[in-house]
Amino acid sequence: MSSQSNTGTKTNGNVVAIIAMFFMFAMISFVTNLAAPIGTIWGHHFAGNSFLGMLGNMMNFLAYLFMGIPAGNLLVKIGYKKTALWAMGIGIIGLFVQWLSGLGDSGIGMFIVYLIGAFICGFCVCMLNTVVNPMLNLLGGGGNKGNQLIQTGGALNSLSGTLTPFFVGALIGQLTASTSMGSVAPLLWIAMGVFAFAFVVISFVAIPEPNLVKKGQAKIKYEHSPWSFRHTVLGVVGIFIYVGIEIGIPGTLNFYLSDQTASGAGVIGDASTIAGAIVAVYWFLMLVGRTLSSAISGKVSSRTQLIAVSGMGILLVLAAIFTSKDSLIGVPGFIYTGASGELASVPMSAFFLVLCGLCTSVMWGGIFNLAVEGLGKYTAQASGIFMMMVVGGGVIPLVQQLFAGSVGYMPSYWLIVACLGYLFIYGIWGCINVNKDIPVSLEEELKEELV
Repeated sequence: MSSQSNTGTKTNGNVVAIIAMFFMFAMISFVTNLAAPIGTIWGHHFAGNSFLGMLGNMMNFLAYLFMGIPAGNLLVKIGYKKTALWAMGIGIIGLFVQWLSGLGDSGIGMFIVYLIGAFICGFCVCMLNTVVNPMLNLLGGGGNKGNQLIQTGGALNSLSGTLTPFFVGALIGQLTASTSMGSVAPLLWIAMGVFAFAFVVISFVAIPEPNLVKKGQAKIKYEHSPWSFRHTVLGVVGIFIYVGIEIGIPGTLNFYLSDQTASGAGVIGDASTIAGAIVAVYWFLMLVGRTLSSAISGKVSSRTQLIAVSGMGILLVLAAIFTSKDSLIGVPGFIYTGASGELASVPMSAFFLVLCGLCTSVMWGGIFNLAVEGLGKYTAQASGIFMMMVVGGGVIPLVQQLFAGSVGYMPSYWLIVACLGYLFIYGIWGCINVNKDIPVSLEEELKEELV
């Protein structure tokens, strides 16, 4: 009876922990996707400077550069549970600091406060990214069940990413001199509440800790490193570029559509609301793409998928660049309808860029799988390096905004074309493992020593 009771308690605890991890998975994209639409507020206050508006996004991703490898080390030193609790506590602080930036005027002082808050939130999401995937796999018992939980969490991540720019755009409405961070305060407080709830839940749930190094336990020696593998090194660059593409496409599109003069004055009603709704479709298509990829991945290789989506992405972005801003397309009523029933129209280039969500949706998994193929025990080290390279989501969009300020929004997408070209070449040639002779498992190295 006691054994059955303990089993039931463990199962119930796992269910609660799984639900909490689902919330965390959703919060990763929620916190991340706040930066670009909120940036339109600050950009407006600084004479429409989209470069300054994108700095919040840059600070969010810059944190990955500093926290990527330390976050992986924390899993070994303090375990999944404590790392997750630290992440949620840091997330609450970061969101609170961002809220504080809306209490004063929208001058440079409050802008710096906002940037600090975005940087703190970057530490939070980096740590959560390091924790959530393996934790869900553990709670599911590994295998198919563990993978199913990860896929479900990924779907919620995409759903959250879809809703965030929509909600932010709706709260902002039309950018005016009086628009401030106070406009999005409700979302910041909701996010803090979710983090606080998850913190309490995880505090009382037992989490398996297979990677926690105990006192006196011998450490594995590494004779090589992920840097010994060409396909991994090129894959690390690929991850940096991919995250920049994923964030840069919708981020710049949000600025473009919010700027009615630049987008061709085809927008009727609240520009920021419409921009948020359009960008939300991009994230929704990422959800669709991930769902489709999970259905075909058993038969279609990661390499084939990466080549196909990067090639298609190049064609879509080129179509957006060469399409005149005077070529308008109506926004379906279910995406946006004004208070009085009025509809909106946007440049057709936005349509091509939104479709890129289907392409970017499967790139992370494809690049990661190809880059760690054959690494064996070096995979954990590589994962920490990949997490650092998420900083590309801040660097590349920021560089794109520099181009947008000098040559225009649409010409700035030539940077995205170049990035997609790299991924296309990586899929064709760069992902091939030419270092197969390097022993990657501890067993192989021990055999060689015996010989």
